[in-house]
Amino acid sequence: MSAMLQPQIILLKEGTDTSQGKGQLVSNINACTVVADVVRTTLGPRGMDKLIHDDKGSVTISNDGATIMKLLDIVHPAAKILVDIAKSQDSEVGDGTTTVVLLAGEFLKEAKPFIEDGVHPQNLIRSYRTACSLAIEKVKELAISIEGKSLEEKKSLLAKCAATTLSSKLIGGEKEFFASMVVDAVIAIGNDDRLNMIGIKKVPGGSMRDSFLVDGVAFKKTFSYAGFEQQPKKFLKPKILLLNIELELKSEKENAEIRLSDPSQYQSIVDAEWNIIYDKLDKCVQSGAKVVLSRLAIGDLATQYFADRDIFCAGRVAEEDLKRVAAATGGTVQTSVNNVIEEVLGTCEIFEERQVGNERFNIFSGCPSGQTATIVLRGGADQFIEEAERSLHDAIMIVRRALKNSTVVAGGGAIDMEISRYLRQHARTIAGKSQLFINSYAKALEVIPRQLCDNAGFDATDVLNKLRQKHALPSGEGAPYGVDINTGGIADSFANFVWEPSVVKINAINAATEAACLILSVDETVKNPKSESAQGDAAAMGGRGRGGAAFRGGRGRGMRRR
Repeated sequence: MSAMLQPQIILLKEGTDTSQGKGQLVSNINACTVVADVVRTTLGPRGMDKLIHDDKGSVTISNDGATIMKLLDIVHPAAKILVDIAKSQDSEVGDGTTTVVLLAGEFLKEAKPFIEDGVHPQNLIRSYRTACSLAIEKVKELAISIEGKSLEEKKSLLAKCAATTLSSKLIGGEKEFFASMVVDAVIAIGNDDRLNMIGIKKVPGGSMRDSFLVDGVAFKKTFSYAGFEQQPKKFLKPKILLLNIELELKSEKENAEIRLSDPSQYQSIVDAEWNIIYDKLDKCVQSGAKVVLSRLAIGDLATQYFADRDIFCAGRVAEEDLKRVAAATGGTVQTSVNNVIEEVLGTCEIFEERQVGNERFNIFSGCPSGQTATIVLRGGADQFIEEAERSLHDAIMIVRRALKNSTVVAGGGAIDMEISRYLRQHARTIAGKSQLFINSYAKALEVIPRQLCDNAGFDATDVLNKLRQKHALPSGEGAPYGVDINTGGIADSFANFVWEPSVVKINAINAATEAACLILSVDETVKNPKSESAQGDAAAMGGRGRGGAAFRGGRGRGMRRR
């Protein structure tokens, strides 16, 4: 009787939604599977593209896993983890973003029946972590080093890695053309880690083949004043002066006041202003520089002054372009024109202004330090050039990684099949339930070759059976065999130069396993009612004034204080 009279204990706010136990774990797994299904069809050389249209009306066409995941506004808390691993794979390695999402989704899919049968998630997590470390050891063992080769050999090997990455992109048709361009660009910046030393400039028009690589810096012609056309547009071995100051007549502040007792003094004030600017310009000319670039404006007076003295000038140059010119030419950006010495001036073999499509470009080539390169991209539609830029970014990252961690593995699903076979074999030596769990991990790895076949329109079951049989050969000669996208059969991926840096695979397996284990370890989801109502209010306010800014985060300006 006393038990019935005990008051109910209320811990959480009214309206709090808590879901726990097996049901919500299965629901989280289902959400992640749905996210993986979105990018599933974009994998591989025959992958399809996604067209994403956002609320601002801009259209993105892409098959890059990370780009799609960023643009999808995913609100499910568990599914957001997959977005994070795609982003981390993109920033760490640059490629394999679709792979990592697919693997994580597949690991969870394989775990789902065990969870439904009442297996404790920690048992699964333990086995998955063991399988992950075994898989990574196997990748390292199968990796082949490209160290110690001559520069020419290395270049061709790196171009093969870049071509493998580009084959799954929109510009896959021109992969050889772009692969060699990317390798040259990465080798040009040497050991410099800063990716912004490789500039990518987009010029609509022309065909993809009209794209070219500048061994130096190229940037679009800046806004120019009268007198600009009289300036010479080409120099051989010019000295280059880089400034961060304005070269124009400074107007006084609006409310500045000067009191004069004698009207003739007014002229002396005007003359003083002119003398200041002429003094600055004289110092620029005396420095011996033939090209003057400034981050701030160079006015019409200065433009005409330089034109009369056969000096080229450009004002309002973008900061990153100016930094790249400084790195390439060996110059230093000056904040004053006083005491400009020889050491702060940069130089290059050739400076010229060239017409590219309907834009004019200033191009510095043959730079002494050679720590920078610029790729000028051409193409039809804007979205196409945008996607080409994303594809080149992936290829540049891959080549950089391959240069640093100089080991490669066979692509085309070969490495996944080999690890899968190795794990199945290893699982037989384990007693107990974990044998089943490691087997399910091994089966999940087969999603890569299976999806490659599905996307290319081949019979996945048939190809996978051939691959399993080839990889099961005791001699081990079948290890490099993967899916042959062209014929629908199987082929030696290594011989066909379908290579990828081992770091891509290692990172992908690691991140996917971590994400799967993280989702499996969640046993309760609590939704705070206040945050939900705040979002609801914000959505209602979205059309009015600043309230729309609060859509994601609590209170905006237009909202009533609670």
